[in-house]
Amino acid sequence: MTKARRADGKATRKRILQTAGELIAVNGFAGTPNKMVAAKAGADMASINYHFGNRNGLYQAVLVEAHRRIIDRADIERIASSKLPARDKLRTLIEFFVASGSGSDRWPVIVLFRELLAPGPHIEVLRDVEVVPKLLLVLPILGEITSLPPDDPALWSCLPCVGAPCLALLLVGRHLPFSEIMLDLSREELVEHLHTFAVGGLEAVGDRYRQKLIKRAETGPDYSALD
Repeated sequence: MTKARRADGKATRKRILQTAGELIAVNGFAGTPNKMVAAKAGADMASINYHFGNRNGLYQAVLVEAHRRIIDRADIERIASSKLPARDKLRTLIEFFVASGSGSDRWPVIVLFRELLAPGPHIEVLRDVEVVPKLLLVLPILGEITSLPPDDPALWSCLPCVGAPCLALLLVGRHLPFSEIMLDLSREELVEHLHTFAVGGLEAVGDRYRQKLIKRAETGPDYSALD
């Protein structure tokens, strides 16, 4: 009996999350009261309060779920800890993004972009629970490709440069003229294009870093600031 209740509660929570995500993608957070979510999900307000605490808690859970559906932390951990070369790890990560964009369920991408375009206090939960832990797993992969140390700001700057093209494709789908040409590629061709673009940029950043090291070695340390 207890197991049945738990299974039913888990299914209810999942159904509420899915419904809330779909509605928020269309109406925004402000235009999606809990009563609307409960009615469409076939649940009552007590269920929403039980699983999520309040309206803010539900929205924060939707943001976290949206990010998880695009790429799960467990998948990144598995890729990062594999014995694959760093470039192959990056390719596998890009494959996850492309696979997310080819699905019919687009609300996770739309909800996240809504929040990113007009960020509120809820984005801090998304940042702390999902974004930062995942970026810390990806950073060593980029560091291996560029040879940059993990505390170099230039390495952190590589993260959005690699992720932004993938996220942009997820957002536009096939709704813009140029995307029809781009997305007419097979999934494998699209992954190869994004991977080539990303690796080319990372290698250029790495080359610039190595050139700086060579120049520093040739000129010696700069003591002018001590004068």
